[in-house]
Amino acid sequence: MELITQIIISGVLSVTLSAVAYRLKMLTLSGALASLVVGYTVGVLGSIEWLILLVTFTAAGLIATRMDLGEKSKYGLQEGNSGERTYKNVLGVGIPACVFAILYGVFHAYLSGKYDLALTVAFITTLTVAAADTVASEIGIRDRKVWLITTFERVKRGTNGGVSVLGTAASVAAALFTGIIGWLLIFKGLDVYVLIPITMGILGNLIDSVLGATFENRGKISKYTNNCISATIGALLGMIIILFL
Repeated sequence: MELITQIIISGVLSVTLSAVAYRLKMLTLSGALASLVVGYTVGVLGSIEWLILLVTFTAAGLIATRMDLGEKSKYGLQEGNSGERTYKNVLGVGIPACVFAILYGVFHAYLSGKYDLALTVAFITTLTVAAADTVASEIGIRDRKVWLITTFERVKRGTNGGVSVLGTAASVAAALFTGIIGWLLIFKGLDVYVLIPITMGILGNLIDSVLGATFENRGKISKYTNNCISATIGALLGMIIILFL
């Protein structure tokens, strides 16, 4: 695809997604602007397929956020006032994706096949981690039986670092869905390597829970920083596995 075409399509998709999400009150104005920047960066420096995967993840995450919103609001467990997400939510997920898109865009022409694959896997992994975490939080909130991941003591729903059977199952399903869709979009088929972003997505979500229990609960980091760190760790681990296979 010619660069000018890629730039135009990326702009149209990014603006459309951000405008629709803002109109539906799924994103605040700051969230919509951040979404526009993230989408445009990924589309231009990564590829249109990367952007489509990002759009798919974003749409699925926003839908999961709106599920059982009344129940979440009843207990004060919703995002914002009515499930809307701000620029902090968007950048917590979007920064790792943008970093690997920028690296890919800058170095793609100079990379061998393995390094090119490693960066692509890293990008997909940032979204499998984000998808697993988002769905685990938004769907898992239904489960009343929650345990702290570090001590396994029972805690209230919505506690940072809390895990449940429903949330864990949902996170695995989200990582599988995102990893497979991403692989099909970018590589036009499936092979055994797809297990890397899927596995790292599940692991990244668990890392997020551990960081939530140990640092976020103590006010050392925000949930947005936690999202960013856990996605980056998962992506780097995925890269390392590819490079040393």
